[in-house]
Amino acid sequence: MTANRQQAIRELLQASDDGMTIDEIATALKVNVPNLYTQMPKVFGVYIDRWQPPNRGQYAAVYMCIDTPED
Repeated sequence: MTANRQQAIRELLQASDDGMTIDEIATALKVNVPNLYTQMPKVFGVYIDRWQPPNRGQYAAVYMCIDTPED
């Protein structure tokens, strides 16, 4: 994953007040879901805030991004 995509994920999550699931992030960035699953742990400041109830039998992680100061 390039630094540009990592920055795009961070900006997308910072703009979202309630967080986003992998499916929502993939749709917004037009990328494949499996690629995001392997790359999300590498994005700085991203964490799983909570789990959504099952939609199709599986819980979905809701990702959030911490606010980082300028300094």
